[in-house]
Amino acid sequence: MVKSRIISKLSKNIHQKLKKSELEEILNIVLETIIQGIKDGRSSELRGDFGTFYPKKIKGRSNARNPRSGEIIQTSDSKSIGFKMSKKLRQEINSVEREIN
Repeated sequence: MVKSRIISKLSKNIHQKLKKSELEEILNIVLETIIQGIKDGRSSELRGDFGTFYPKKIKGRSNARNPRSGEIIQTSDSKSIGFKMSKKLRQEINSVEREIN
C-alpha cells in the first residue's frame, strides 16, 4: 500500500475532520521519528497491533564473490532495518492465510 492510499484511508476513518495535507504531515512525522530512532541505534515499537522496527548490523565478508566476474571481493559492514511483528499481527496474517487456503 502506498502512502497516498494510507492517507486516504485515514481521511475516511476520521470522518474528514482533518485535511489530507494535515494527515500527510502527521504520517511524515511518525515515519521520520521511526527513521531517526533507527539511525540513532534505537528500536521503534508500535505496541499491541503492529510490531517493532530495529537496527541490524550486517558484517562485512572477505570471501564474497562478484556474480558477473566471479572475482572474490571484500564487502564492508553495513546497516539494515529489521522488523518483528506483534503476536496479534502474526495471528491475523495467519488466520487470513488459512481462510484463503
